[in-house]
Amino acid sequence: MIWLKMLIGALMVLLIQLFAQTRFFYLAALAPLFPTFTLISHFIVGTERSPADLKVALIFSMLGVIPHLIYTLVVFFSISYVSLYKALLLGVVAWTIAAAILVIAWQYIQA
Repeated sequence: MIWLKMLIGALMVLLIQLFAQTRFFYLAALAPLFPTFTLISHFIVGTERSPADLKVALIFSMLGVIPHLIYTLVVFFSISYVSLYKALLLGVVAWTIAAAILVIAWQYIQA
């Protein structure tokens, strides 16, 4: 099963690279949002845990969009002022902070 996961990841990277080299370069930003790894994680949780646990994981997945949105906004607004590398780094830092806040808040809500 781990080989299948690695193959899917490699295929997604290849797809992103191919899209980036076409006139439809913007699809390279959509490809990673395809729920490849989400499908895998939901399948694993769904087969190893109860349906109620899967529902909890699904709700958390929905909330997980918030850190991604924050990352995207930070990169979008900072790219005009700093280099690409700095903008991406700022986005990753913002994502990390947002994800940490989400996890802490989730643990507090679940307690």
